[in-house]
Amino acid sequence: MPTPFANVPLAPPDSIFKLTAAFKQDSNPSKVNLGVGAYRDDTGKPWILPSIKKVKSDYLTNETIDHEYLPILGLPEYTQSAAKLILGDSSKAISDKRVVSAQTISGTGANHSAAAFLAKHYDFTSFGIKKQIYVSSPTWANHHSIFANVGLEPVNYPYYDKNTIGLDFDGLVNALKQAPKGSIWLLHACAHNPTGVDPTLEQWKQIAQIFQERQLFAFFDCAYQGFASGDLNKDAAAVRYFVEQNIPLLICQSFAKNAGLYGERTGALHFVGKDADETERLRTQYSVFQRAEISNPPAFGARLVSALLNDKSNFSQWEKDIKTMADRIIKMREILFDQLNNKLKTPSPNGNGWGHITSQIGMFSFTGLNPEQCQKLIDKHHIYLTANGRISMAGLNSSNVEYVAKSIDDVIKN
Repeated sequence: MPTPFANVPLAPPDSIFKLTAAFKQDSNPSKVNLGVGAYRDDTGKPWILPSIKKVKSDYLTNETIDHEYLPILGLPEYTQSAAKLILGDSSKAISDKRVVSAQTISGTGANHSAAAFLAKHYDFTSFGIKKQIYVSSPTWANHHSIFANVGLEPVNYPYYDKNTIGLDFDGLVNALKQAPKGSIWLLHACAHNPTGVDPTLEQWKQIAQIFQERQLFAFFDCAYQGFASGDLNKDAAAVRYFVEQNIPLLICQSFAKNAGLYGERTGALHFVGKDADETERLRTQYSVFQRAEISNPPAFGARLVSALLNDKSNFSQWEKDIKTMADRIIKMREILFDQLNNKLKTPSPNGNGWGHITSQIGMFSFTGLNPEQCQKLIDKHHIYLTANGRISMAGLNSSNVEYVAKSIDDVIKN
């Protein structure tokens, strides 16, 4: 007798979770996990931000806070302050009532909700285009699954140049110039995942100009504001410039990395409409959509972030915490570069030295190592990383960075 799910195939395991499981099972004392996408302090442990400790303590001792449902679009003081964080306190789009914001289940939920909403409401027919979204090659692996699951076909565009281990700007520009008018383009606001390669501000301006010329829609994914450079405003520069140029867009925002709230799933989605009328229509329709999706978002993480953003003392401490994380990662980049480039004289994958380690930004770095070398690092040296050579700089610390450098040197020379 067949069962209703008799023909459901076994899905392959997620590559990152599979890597983490293998790391945990490894008993070698020298093992290093460079696959994890979460911040670790210099002892290799998860770090609860002092600012979060403070607001969490205040929250737990506040007996006036109840556990009632939040509004459908989320905690207003959270969504409003989150919009100001990414768009700027003096954003004209906000003052002109052209922004509608909603609380989401972290950045992943923002990406899902945004894509599903676009699949239903974006006017593909008027532009004469397919239900597609253009994504950088490579991009965060989950983007493809999220978009495909809601009926938006992901289409790759040139982004990473393996020969320079940097940005393929010419390829990107050419692809944009040939893009169908009205097409949707996913852009990483800062700290591109997985490469760590970002356009310069001048390059962003050139990209924005083509968006205007081709009437393209910008789908910004912002998972690392502040976490990339240590400066919240600097990391929001690309998004703010696009808004100033009146390019139609939305922004997916996450507080997993910059507030260390990985498990609280605290995110936001912001639509920037053409005018107040369009924005109000977006607000009402997204409310209907969110009601059917999750009904009401969770309160705890939103209240913590709201307390960070709406209190000057808490915000000041949070800025210090963000800089602490960013500076430690930048320091690890500098040490790894010095070890490989200067001390070990390790041949680089592209023959031009290891400068890409320090020119890249954010949590991740594309080393340029090939799959065979990556597997050798795992098998011989117990250093866990993905097959495309991506490493999490947060997995490095003062106790293991030299070991990692010597291991990379070994797999390249031997």
